[in-house]
Amino acid sequence: MVNVIGVRFENAGKLYFFDPGELWPTPGNYVLVETSRGVEFGEVVTGVKEIDDAMLQSPLKPVVRIATAEDLQHNKDNKAAEKEAYQVCQKKIAEHKLDMKLVSVEYTFDNSKILFYFTANGRVDFRSLVKDLAGVFKTRIELRQIGVRDEAKMLGGLGVCGRPICCGAFLGDFQPVSIKMAKEQNLSLNPTKISGVCGRLMCCLKYEQDQYEQTRKKMPKIGKEVITPDGPGVVWDLNIIKETVRVRIQKGDSSELKDFPMEEVQRPGAANVRREEPEEARKAEDKPEVQEAAQQMPAPVRRERPNREDRKNCREEGEKPVQRREEQRAQEAAAEAVKPAARTEEKPAVKPAETVKPAEPETTAAPAADGWKAALERAMKEAGNAGK
Repeated sequence: MVNVIGVRFENAGKLYFFDPGELWPTPGNYVLVETSRGVEFGEVVTGVKEIDDAMLQSPLKPVVRIATAEDLQHNKDNKAAEKEAYQVCQKKIAEHKLDMKLVSVEYTFDNSKILFYFTANGRVDFRSLVKDLAGVFKTRIELRQIGVRDEAKMLGGLGVCGRPICCGAFLGDFQPVSIKMAKEQNLSLNPTKISGVCGRLMCCLKYEQDQYEQTRKKMPKIGKEVITPDGPGVVWDLNIIKETVRVRIQKGDSSELKDFPMEEVQRPGAANVRREEPEEARKAEDKPEVQEAAQQMPAPVRRERPNREDRKNCREEGEKPVQRREEQRAQEAAAEAVKPAARTEEKPAVKPAETVKPAEPETTAAPAADGWKAALERAMKEAGNAGK
């Protein structure tokens, strides 16, 4: 087990974990941590907690120290310097006539690097711009091209709902959103209505997608026949939020649309019919005489599919494969029915052991022996004559 804390460097940014060591920061404190970009200033979001070592993909970097009053003041100075650097970079971009839009500027805590974030439609050759900026600020310059969604996250704004946009308020990572989600939620496919301030599909389409998918699986599909309390009908529309089904019911020459709760609409089938049967009918099915009558009913005939060899032979003889197969099965069934009868006729009847009386040895043993010997001698003579 190892102790970790969660640190965030930006508002609604991604959460990173660090090793607190002997320190014990609490949520809301500011700390200085070691990152790949150097020493960074961040806010503690989650306090110290223990996790299993197997959950760590790489060793955690340590927390340098809890921020002091001087560190807080230095961070404010960097924020003020970022605004000045933004103005300078805007002028340089105009001088070089580059097709790019500057979004944000960020200073590292130790002022060893300045990062400029921009958006552009394609690749931009900004090598001359980097040289001019390095000559002005006398430090390392780094330009990063970002997407329109990242731009909206950095700048913030209000969505069509009137609240701050989700990515700038609480979303740490962007979730994939597709036009299929808008179709399943019965939303208008007008791009201006389902797009956010960034011009991409709104992130909130992902929030209710799982609920729509689960509820839609429980409800019948549009166009299917269903059974309602008012009689059979056809599904006309679905309301996933209210969990109701709109059914068109035919009444004579006219029809009408009615909304029913999802639980009252049943799909036609054996399971649903049995569920709707009264309790008396179910009890009647459990009686012995009803079960015996059901067992005596003939089983349904299963039609076997002829194989390739049977179809070939039937084509040569001009017969139908199914008809020939049925004739063969009928012949086999007739042969099986005759075999048991023949066996029963040839097999002598055996009386029970208690009814058979043993023969007396003095009267039956000698004749039986003589008869057996005579038969054996006749058989040997016949065999000898046949051999000659």
